[in-house]
Amino acid sequence: MRATLIYGVGDVRVEQVPDPVLKQPTDALVRVTTACICGSDLHPYRSKSPADGPARIGHEFIGVVEDTGSDVTTVRTGDLVVAPFAYSDGTCGFCREGLHTSCLHGGFWATGDVDGGQGEAVRVPLADGTLVKLPVGADSALIPSLLTLSDVFGTGHHAAVNGGVTPRTTVTVIGDGAVGLLAVLSAKRLGAERIILMGRHKTRTDLGREFGATDVVAERGEEGIAQVRDLTGGQGTHVVLEAVGHLPAYEQAVGVVRAGGVISRVGVPQYEQAPIGFASLFGGNITLTGGPAPARAYLDELLPDVLDGKIEPGKVFDRTVDLDGVPDGYRAMDRREALKVLVKL
Repeated sequence: MRATLIYGVGDVRVEQVPDPVLKQPTDALVRVTTACICGSDLHPYRSKSPADGPARIGHEFIGVVEDTGSDVTTVRTGDLVVAPFAYSDGTCGFCREGLHTSCLHGGFWATGDVDGGQGEAVRVPLADGTLVKLPVGADSALIPSLLTLSDVFGTGHHAAVNGGVTPRTTVTVIGDGAVGLLAVLSAKRLGAERIILMGRHKTRTDLGREFGATDVVAERGEEGIAQVRDLTGGQGTHVVLEAVGHLPAYEQAVGVVRAGGVISRVGVPQYEQAPIGFASLFGGNITLTGGPAPARAYLDELLPDVLDGKIEPGKVFDRTVDLDGVPDGYRAMDRREALKVLVKL
């Protein structure tokens, strides 16, 4: 079969790889029908060393079950399924607490001998705990929105839930990428009435307004912080959802959070050291939270709203390619010519 491999900085190729096979009785084989490129895929795209050798990539996909191991009971051949960006058993203590990304037996796609999602087929470990059957056809118009349940919508929702967003909280979202925009949608869905989106790309911030942002601040750094402070009577907002992952975005979050507020980070941090002392967090009783979203934990809650058409998170996809077009998709997202690229197989 054919799949995407990353060789180094800016070097993504679609090549022949061995066909996946069932290895464990808890496995399923899924033929991928729709995948996508994530903003987090751009981190290795911009930094991977060629010395580490080529590696599979991709962690968001929908597909049709082609075969199952003898212990799999919740999905069967022919089912259309969505996979969250981490596989998990659904039974360990962490999974029962809703923290599937810390599953004792789980892991992430495209690591070790586990397939990546940007290919024609995937061996899914722990299929019962991982896959969710979708009650639509592979050609449904809902597929783009359903695919966001694999990662970006669940991640935006995780940011808002961890931040404690309610109708009583004011919210700042930092970042106008797909996760940031879906953090806006999530905050709106949880009832927030004042949502300030910090982003500078008009087509993206326009979508952010459609999703529920009440204000847009295009400036960055101290100027952006001052504008958010001006909009909030000098206090900042109760909750800040940081969806970028770079240190300046974190520093911006510290600058706009209200005393007693919460900074919820879901942008994959590209730094190990950041201000947490008296002047930044401690003195203002600021809570810092966040982490990789347990997307599987949120699927059952978010799926009905997508199926009912109450929300359309799939609007974040603004370009579609086939598998051969994946390298162009990476280039387009890297150059910010595309917000998020859908891959149709």
